Amino acid sequence: MVRLTKIYTRTGDAGRTRLGDMSETDKHDPRVDAYGDVDETNSAIGLARSALADGNELDRILSAVQNDLFDLGADLCVPESDEPREWEPLRIKPEQIDALEQHIDRLNERLEPLNSFILPAGSEASARLHVARTVCRRAERKVARLIADGTNINAHVMRYLNRLSDLLFVIARTANDGGKADVLWVPGGKR
Repeated sequence: MVRLTKIYTRTGDAGRTRLGDMSETDKHDPRVDAYGDVDETNSAIGLARSALADGNELDRILSAVQNDLFDLGADLCVPESDEPREWEPLRIKPEQIDALEQHIDRLNERLEPLNSFILPAGSEASARLHVARTVCRRAERKVARLIADGTNINAHVMRYLNRLSDLLFVIARTANDGGKADVLWVPGGKR
């Protein structure tokens, strides 16, 4: 269990921060930027949960996701290394991705098939979930950039974020009265 006894350390006052392996880097480092977007995704999910009934199925799923996102942030915060460590870094595991896929499949089978793209609208919970989905997609793009730039990242991180954005889409539709309150895109709008 993590124990926080002091909230501020002043170590970031000069624009530097420590990663999980205690190495120092700039706060604008792409790795820090990526796990910052993961943290923002987690906050957006927390806000979306506040518009759902406590303890309902969607809230329970999202609660587990929020814990996973802390794991994922810890994974990104500790660079991969071939050097032996005194401790085992927390890493995203395939089972966490499998759980997302199971939720997607179970929830999606209850929804009406789509015949158009949907707008991020409808109920308050659904709109908030779409915001979380788009923030998750941004985090996914940041991780993709890290990988493209040659940063050694746990491959399960990218898979988790990709699947999570799909899950958030399905949960947003579920929160829209099982998709009945989805707002469909009208190509060309009302020109």
